[in-house]
Amino acid sequence: MAAISVLALEKLRLATSLATNGAALDQARAYAFGAEALALTKVGLLDGRATGTTTLAGGWNGRVTRLPIPNGLASIRLRDGGNCFNLNSLASGVAAAQLTVRPAGVTQFLALSRLVGIAEPDARRVAAGLADWLDANSVPLPDGAEDSAYLRAQHPYRTANNLLAEVSELRAVSGVTRDIYRALRPWVCALPTTDLSPLNVNTLLPEQAPLVAMLLPGLLDVERARQMIVRRPAAGWESVSAFWAEPALSGVTPQGEVLGQPQVRTRWFALDLDVELGGAQVNETALIDGALTPAKLVVRRWGIDE
Repeated sequence: MAAISVLALEKLRLATSLATNGAALDQARAYAFGAEALALTKVGLLDGRATGTTTLAGGWNGRVTRLPIPNGLASIRLRDGGNCFNLNSLASGVAAAQLTVRPAGVTQFLALSRLVGIAEPDARRVAAGLADWLDANSVPLPDGAEDSAYLRAQHPYRTANNLLAEVSELRAVSGVTRDIYRALRPWVCALPTTDLSPLNVNTLLPEQAPLVAMLLPGLLDVERARQMIVRRPAAGWESVSAFWAEPALSGVTPQGEVLGQPQVRTRWFALDLDVELGGAQVNETALIDGALTPAKLVVRRWGIDE
């Protein structure tokens, strides 16, 4: 009887603990939703709607704001979410059934891959594999892979023929090894659009110079791109044409889509939230579209971004 009583008490203790933890997690998520609202308000002040530009003024980009809450703490970090290579830009089109390979996106991916130390043959395999993963057809590119290749794997699967929802999906693409993924991860994102990477030249950091250099492969090296960022006007470039008119780019003529690719105003804002409450912890990453009125959360993920 004593053993039964001990077991019953232990089950009761466990059930009580689970209920308490569950309630704490629910409350922590509620605080996270409140922190989202604060972030959306901040984006409304940063999106450049009034001035036409978004700059680093105020030191907002990447700064952690800590908010005391009853029995806990919430931390908010907002950063420019478009200063990255958009993996989905290897395709063009809106509907999944219409996605086709975008040569400009492939060229920029190859350029960035070289700049971060990935060997040319490996970069070409990954670029072709990703383009095939995104596009609507079933005809593989040279060095690429469609369903027929994936179905021969030990654990068969198919291509998405759609946009990536998150960067981690890149690991499923033919040609992507652990080392290649690690090399690319700090530089890439999966925006919910096929637009070429919308780099805001007014918020880029000097260490992000490879993202600028990839726009003009063979014409602009990383050091020259870094110096452009370091010497950026104090109030930022007022227009894209002012950026292209920089002396460092003298004699360089951007082609096609690249001409309008750089931005001076941020559309996408990345949000990192951490809430600690009574021993419970909630982590959230989100993407905010600042082009909408009002700004709107378009992606939310629970957990720590890899």
